[in-house]
Amino acid sequence: MNATLVPALLGLGTGLALIVAIGAQNAFVLRLGIDGRSGTVLSVVLVCAVSDALLITAGVLGVGAVVEAVPRAVAAVRLLGAAFLLVYGLAAARRVLRPGTLEAAGTAAGGAAAVATAAALTWLNPHVYLDTVVLLGSLANQHGDVRWWWAAGAVCASFLWFFALGFGARLLRPLFARPGSWRVLDALVAAVMLALGVRLLLGT
Repeated sequence: MNATLVPALLGLGTGLALIVAIGAQNAFVLRLGIDGRSGTVLSVVLVCAVSDALLITAGVLGVGAVVEAVPRAVAAVRLLGAAFLLVYGLAAARRVLRPGTLEAAGTAAGGAAAVATAAALTWLNPHVYLDTVVLLGSLANQHGDVRWWWAAGAVCASFLWFFALGFGARLLRPLFARPGSWRVLDALVAAVMLALGVRLLLGT
């Protein structure tokens, strides 16, 4: 196998292993993909994927050591992220208890609001920095001269996952033609957001 292809595939696999999980970011993209407009979904998945690419690149450049050396900055991001997730989770819970009181998350207020929410869910989550800048960055640097190929694989994983999630979610639209399905999805979103918000608040 090509000497650059192997590290790229390893980076792809590692990136997917970290990204493919039920989290705040994925729950938001899933909900938006089911109910959103194509232009809005494209903007949001690009924000998520490009953000990951920037953070992984920063990790390869050695920013991970800086992140670990400034715990107060990480703590501040953690508290802001916890507050954002708790507010978002409560909004989703309100939709479950009072269907129709709030429009679909991110789409009612327009694409700008959806993009802002996606950016907040990405950049206000300290685990994103630990997963991308610290973990993926350090793993990439273990591959010496081919570290950028490994990082490229991890970046490709982000683009593949978010585009598949955002645009593949439309396949679920027939299921969500029933209002009850939206209540189940919002209950899942609320549970994920509130659980992650509490974990961040407690520093776990």
